Amino acid sequence: MGSGGLGSEPFGSGPFGSGPVGLAHRGGAKEEFENSPSAFQRVADMGLRFVETDVRATIDGHAVVFHDATLERTTDAVGSLRALPLARVTAARLGNGDHPLTLAQALARWPDLRFNVDIKSDDAVLPFLRAVDAADAWPRVCAASFSSARLRRLRALAGSRLATSMGTAEVVRLVLGAGRHPAAVAVQVPRHSGRFPVVTGSFVRRAHARGLLVHVWVVDDAAEMEQLLDLGVDGIITDRPSVLREVFRRRGLRP
Repeated sequence: MGSGGLGSEPFGSGPFGSGPVGLAHRGGAKEEFENSPSAFQRVADMGLRFVETDVRATIDGHAVVFHDATLERTTDAVGSLRALPLARVTAARLGNGDHPLTLAQALARWPDLRFNVDIKSDDAVLPFLRAVDAADAWPRVCAASFSSARLRRLRALAGSRLATSMGTAEVVRLVLGAGRHPAAVAVQVPRHSGRFPVVTGSFVRRAHARGLLVHVWVVDDAAEMEQLLDLGVDGIITDRPSVLREVFRRRGLRP
């Protein structure tokens, strides 16, 4: 891998390293077809280190790198992933001609990449954990979900081996300054929720005071990236990793 990456440490070292870091959203979905092998390979070829992606489960219990609940939008096939066996899902072709990957394949093919994985459904919890455990990839995987209940289950099953971000209910409590935060390493949020600003200087300070890293999604504009880095955020999730790489280079940020 190249030397111009955005962050260089595995999740287990801090856990995202010294930061700030850049995460290629679905592998950089506006520069290569989302969640495809080609997208992940491009991230690696660019010298980047962090990928944000998604997993769903097949009916036979495999974790597949895929965002939607059904195949129609991004492949030439139809059907619900949870109702199909792995062989049917991986036989489909993505919009760029690639075949969908399993999480196990992704972890094996790119051992130097760190994966921030959004577990999209409850039935994907155990397949996700099995894939990470089989690859012994705990130090380079962070689990994410909008569901706080799903994250609590993941933490209960995996314990301290698994880094996680915070779910929506947990983020709301953090924004309101209420309650204790869970055993998470990061809060991953949009800059705004409707007309309500989420990522402000006070929010970043509050998260840091609680030992949480702040990652903002999905940011594709260079000027906005600069503003967020000036606020002190610890990571930016983007569909345009080449834009973010140039922002990091201009600021002298290297691994």
